[in-house]
Amino acid sequence: MWRDRPWVVGLGAAGAVALGVGAALSPMGDWLANRQANQAPTTGLAEVAAARIHQETPSPEAKDPKAAKVPPLTELAESASPLTRSGARYVLATEALSVKDHATALKWLENADDPVLLAPVLALRAKAQLQGGDRAGASQTWQTLLKQFPQDPATAEALYGLGQQDPKWLDRLVAADSPWKSHPRAIAVAKQRLAQTPDRPDWFLYLLRHAPDARDVGNYLGPLESQFATAITPADWATIGRIYWDRRQYAKAGDAYAKATPSPLHAYRAGRGAQLGGKRPEAIARYRRLIQQFPQAPEAAFGMTRLARLVPPAEGLALLDRALANPTHAPRALLERVRILKNQQQPATADRDRLFKTFSNSDAAGDLRWQLAEEAATTSPQAARQWAIALVQQNPEHEDAPRASFWAGQWAAQLGDQAAAQAAYRHTLQQYPESYYAWRSAVKLGLPVGDFTTIRSGQPTLQPPPPRAPLPAGSPTLQALYQLEQDRAAFDYWQTEFQNRNQPTFAEQYTDGTLRLGNGDYLAGLFALANLRWREEPGDREQFAAARRDLNYWRRLYPRPYWDAIAAGARAQNLNSALVLGLIRQESHFERDIRSIANAVGLMQVLPSTGEWVANKIGFKDYTLENPPDNIKLGTWFLDYTHREYDNNSLLAVAAYNAGPGNVNRWVKQFGTADLDRFVEQIPFSETRGYVENVLGNYWNYLRLYNPETQAILQPFQADSKPQNSP
Repeated sequence: MWRDRPWVVGLGAAGAVALGVGAALSPMGDWLANRQANQAPTTGLAEVAAARIHQETPSPEAKDPKAAKVPPLTELAESASPLTRSGARYVLATEALSVKDHATALKWLENADDPVLLAPVLALRAKAQLQGGDRAGASQTWQTLLKQFPQDPATAEALYGLGQQDPKWLDRLVAADSPWKSHPRAIAVAKQRLAQTPDRPDWFLYLLRHAPDARDVGNYLGPLESQFATAITPADWATIGRIYWDRRQYAKAGDAYAKATPSPLHAYRAGRGAQLGGKRPEAIARYRRLIQQFPQAPEAAFGMTRLARLVPPAEGLALLDRALANPTHAPRALLERVRILKNQQQPATADRDRLFKTFSNSDAAGDLRWQLAEEAATTSPQAARQWAIALVQQNPEHEDAPRASFWAGQWAAQLGDQAAAQAAYRHTLQQYPESYYAWRSAVKLGLPVGDFTTIRSGQPTLQPPPPRAPLPAGSPTLQALYQLEQDRAAFDYWQTEFQNRNQPTFAEQYTDGTLRLGNGDYLAGLFALANLRWREEPGDREQFAAARRDLNYWRRLYPRPYWDAIAAGARAQNLNSALVLGLIRQESHFERDIRSIANAVGLMQVLPSTGEWVANKIGFKDYTLENPPDNIKLGTWFLDYTHREYDNNSLLAVAAYNAGPGNVNRWVKQFGTADLDRFVEQIPFSETRGYVENVLGNYWNYLRLYNPETQAILQPFQADSKPQNSP
């Protein structure tokens, strides 16, 4: 249901109109096509990336005389391969500049002459010259960059540098025909000019159109809407709607979409935004308008199923009858009919049977199967198991399929069929290896991967990721910068190359999410990558299926920023580092400055009152919750505290970290702890239930992706991972 899902939560990248950037025949379009057609692929950089990793984190194999030696960067800087040599020299130069050693940087940039990296090398040389006070030399290098690479993304650095002396260069950077309008340097100029002329809409609109995914774009929407509403075009309103949608400000999103360029999607989101924002009358009116204006569009049928929940049952059933004419949405319409009829205490057998018979493989059929399995669980494990098996067989890609596969095993065990239970656990581990239920299945199979009561004592070794695999989109220069872990430079290139912001392809969304992670924009990056599974354009599901089989995708989805501080904090409290990583990924998505509506702050979402209490306990003064090491120190102490409160039961400790010990104590008293898997399902707070599964699922993924012992244990299951029809 991609219409309801943001692909970049908290930002507006997907909805950006980017006027003047995305035209097929734009100057940047021509440049990018030529670069991609004419440049050689970025082979030859794997050695440089491996040397960089080895330099930062020497592996245990380094002491093994039989192990393959990793040549140092300085040796690779003399390579006969131009790309290898240039890559190593570029990395060494950036390292020198980071410690203000411009002379060494300039030395390394000599003979870094491979065409793929030459434009970034020139930009870096000018930076080194400027750091050394040689403005004349920097200006000469910028002029060379302009002459040799007149439309390269790196040339934006030259225009910006030259513009510090002569503003005409800045005018060129933000001109209507500029190929760099979305480059960070152009955005910086736009912000400067907005500050100089805040009484005009021009620069507000520039930032909306060319930086809709910027973290601070929300700062410009209020003044733009309140002071310059007449200057906002329908296309701009679509961008504003998407920004609010991705920030989950649904009422504002609906209002913006209602003013956007008429389209089925915009009309649907105008209604859905109002519905989610609690504006029932507006939602009803907008859904009716959608159905009237675009009666044949798939969105109209989807809108009918939404509207059916807002109107009297008789009218709702009539709407659903109309929706049944659209084969795409007929399954959802049938499911909604079953709900209405059940609430009205009317027979729904015919609709249910039609859903299972005609649309057995639909997500709606999977929804109903799991609903029926849960209803049967307390009275008939046999019936529950049959519904779960049917879901796994007929809806193997359903989001509840891992849960159903695992519980088919649990219910088989309750019925005394241990062989069937073991088969279900193996199926879950093989077919859904990234899921929380794969971990639970591994535990049931007796694998040493840590259980609820033993995670705390585990001290797994988490190895650094291997050298980066190429991105699915981007020019050879961008690819080279990314593989060299020059994340800021790669991201700046992408801001110019990414011209399809309104409707990104699968490859573009994947690339954008990955580069955002490297640029420290973890929330947006993780959601862009996670939401690839919900894309519905032709070929997207096949591309996601391929990505799902690729460990590179999962490593990108489970990154390890702030690793040194996390490892130190876990070690100090004798906590499992994979568990701490998993908790931080869930709490803050690694956003160091994030603040919740409850005023929890930072990586581990520490409340100021909790932070003060812990700090007093441990004698920690002069801390800042936004500072990662400080936040981790306080958060890991509190996670240790919740573990001590519950006898090192990580399930209860993690639940208490989210919901508080008082709630957990009440649930323990109410449900008992004899069956901890059932306890998780019975947690009455849906937020805490999801939180526990996500944190422990994250723990599992960090373990399987980065721990060699776990990878060895799972190898037999990965080798025998052919699709199966039943658990």
